[in-house]
Amino acid sequence: MSQVLQPYLKYKSSGLTWQDEIPSHWDEKRAKYFFREIDERSNNGLEERLSVSHITGVTPRSQKNVTMFEAESNVNHKICHPGDLVINTMWAWMAALGVAKQTGIVSPSYAVYRPISSKVFVDGYIDHLLRTEPYATEYLCSSTGIHSSRLRLYPEKFLEIPIICPPYLEQIQMLAFLNFRDQLIRRYIRAKQKLIRLLEEQKQAIIHRAVTRGLDPSVPLKPSGVEWLGDVPEHWDVVSLRRRWMVKDCKHLTVPFFEQGIPLASVREAQSFELRLDSCNRTTEEWYNQLIEGGRRPQIGDLIYCRNVSVGACAIVTQDDVFALGQDVCLIRSTKENQRWFNYYLHSKAMADQLALILVGSTFHRINLEDIKALIVPVPPRFEQDQISNYLDKELKQIEDAIAFCLQQQIILREYRARLISDVVTGKLDVRGVNLPDAEDIETPKEYSDLLESEEIMEEDLQEEIPAEGDCGEQ
Repeated sequence: MSQVLQPYLKYKSSGLTWQDEIPSHWDEKRAKYFFREIDERSNNGLEERLSVSHITGVTPRSQKNVTMFEAESNVNHKICHPGDLVINTMWAWMAALGVAKQTGIVSPSYAVYRPISSKVFVDGYIDHLLRTEPYATEYLCSSTGIHSSRLRLYPEKFLEIPIICPPYLEQIQMLAFLNFRDQLIRRYIRAKQKLIRLLEEQKQAIIHRAVTRGLDPSVPLKPSGVEWLGDVPEHWDVVSLRRRWMVKDCKHLTVPFFEQGIPLASVREAQSFELRLDSCNRTTEEWYNQLIEGGRRPQIGDLIYCRNVSVGACAIVTQDDVFALGQDVCLIRSTKENQRWFNYYLHSKAMADQLALILVGSTFHRINLEDIKALIVPVPPRFEQDQISNYLDKELKQIEDAIAFCLQQQIILREYRARLISDVVTGKLDVRGVNLPDAEDIETPKEYSDLLESEEIMEEDLQEEIPAEGDCGEQ
């Protein structure tokens, strides 16, 4: 599709704070002229549970990877029907809202609005419009509270927000255009995701070979005595982790967090190979001194290992920062072994296989300190550890650069898509004359559904649905 999109020919002044003009033939009124609040409650809680996310809008909870606790009962939850607008009043400023596509129930703390007329808005158009960045800013300004975690968009405030309204048939044209462009973008994103998976597999194969067989393919091998490990070089030792490393658990203290203070390294900070403290929680020096008692002050070369949630994730400390261990992690230290090599081993398929055997049948992914100390490690001589570490640093850099490039391309595409949607549904670009391809030139509904699902799963792995405070036991 080669058409260059242009603005509309004529505009008029708007009553919007974020956009001076709208197309001259569009309407604009406060939300109360288009929607009314609905408060219909479930008597038995048996309806389909729906989830409201700033990423995917309103979707069945059963189709999402939501890890929050379920409420004991869904009785008295709010009922919504197809076409209803559902808003998470606590997170409206993040555009956590959407139009329901089916009947279901949502949290009683959410707000449900029903269109006064079915002839004014196309569901897909209003879903796009009200989730754009300009409207998210509008919700922020209209919400009540002193902090983002305490903001509320109450119905009387939402119903006063101006809503722009193009002609109904024009909304249909917009949706046809946006759906087509969306398919092209998602198809490209899916291709990048597949490439990333292949690169990750290649990376894992290189790591696994190096940390279990070494760099010399001609070296004699011996049975390791461990079924999942197989043969290892005959001059390597096969030992339990406790024989060469010291393991220190975090202090099991619930400490207060502050905007300024000393960093805490928890599960989130240990997800990358090298420890990152950019967005960590912080606490006071008084609490820090308690957390580092008993030899728990992290040093360069220490490994921060996850015991809970993402068991096995591990990051090496590369800078002499002052910080303490947060919750659900432990510290692994050695003054004799190459800790960078050992971190590669902890990220290998061999270690993943070992952890899988320990965690089999476990309801909660959690590993205790004794299990960590008992982990089996094939240990080469120190000079060989150094060689393997240097080899992997160099060999994996190109792969990691390629992965980073693919991820950046996906970010750019998502930003482009968000900007395109916003410009079209707010009247900055006119798509009425755009020629779209025939139906056979684009994906079938099933193929398009698969595209949506693959990308939404990936996005939600990065950022799950934000819970509503007091949301019937969810947290």
